[in-house]
Amino acid sequence: MSYSNHSSTSFFLTGLPGLETVYLWLSIPLCTMYIASLAGNGLILWVVKSEPSLHQPMYYFLSMLAVTDLGLSVSTLPTMLTIYMMGVSEVALDMCLAQLFFIHTFSIMESSVLLTMAFDRVVAISSPLHYATILTNPRVASLGMVILVRSIGLHIPAPIMLKKLPYCQKRHLSHSYCLHPDVMKLACTDTRINSAYGLFVVLSTLGVDSVLIVLSYGLILYTVLSIASKTERLKALNTCVSHICSVLLFYTPMIGLSMIHRFGKWASPCSRVLLSYLHFLTPPVLNPVVYTIKTKQIRQRIWRIFRCGGRSIGHIQGH
Repeated sequence: MSYSNHSSTSFFLTGLPGLETVYLWLSIPLCTMYIASLAGNGLILWVVKSEPSLHQPMYYFLSMLAVTDLGLSVSTLPTMLTIYMMGVSEVALDMCLAQLFFIHTFSIMESSVLLTMAFDRVVAISSPLHYATILTNPRVASLGMVILVRSIGLHIPAPIMLKKLPYCQKRHLSHSYCLHPDVMKLACTDTRINSAYGLFVVLSTLGVDSVLIVLSYGLILYTVLSIASKTERLKALNTCVSHICSVLLFYTPMIGLSMIHRFGKWASPCSRVLLSYLHFLTPPVLNPVVYTIKTKQIRQRIWRIFRCGGRSIGHIQGH
């Protein structure tokens, strides 16, 4: 069996199989999604920063979510555009390892932020009178630092371990970007340690986070059902709608993708690629939309920005 030299190792990424002739056309909606993600999350960050009334824990956590969504979009952007706009699927080993590090880091970061936002909702609904004393600014900053250290620290070993593996001549990946399990499968050696490490990271982050989010909503429902007024119950639950949507957007495609990878031998390569796009591309695009629609303060601030912008243009044209 032949092995590749590390200095010249490269991998070949996969776009949507069977649609190679229309890749350039497919790049248009993909570019639109990336522009929408960058603009939407950038706008959320700017609104929260510029509006003093939004300097509260809930919106700080929303800003963290926007940062992770921006990071996730930027991480997948380089290889997606080279495949669909330039028809280039080859990626060097070092570039591939750097990309998978950032993709997995920002994925864990997003999961961690969603868990923190669930905790925020539990405190806001269960202990509204103590909310300001529990979630102080220093505590919010500390939570942000813990999320950062946890996400980066757990994934530093990944590229180092993969870099040491010998790879066979057949180096075709099954996605449009580099992912840890995908790269690991191409190694021509025993990868049980790498596989155990990957499973540990997934279970200790995404697994634990998802369970804690479910438990958080169990506490929220228990608290809400004890409220006598039906109007107050609905009002309390309404504050969770945006977060629930973000959780479903993030976890549903991920669970589907995991099921296909483990049990879906029958699944077409195209379905795997599409599910991975849903997992990595749609949350950064739709999260800002969901929070803008459901959060009155953000919606009003954005409306004022565009209204003032329209007046300024009209004033200039009038002169």
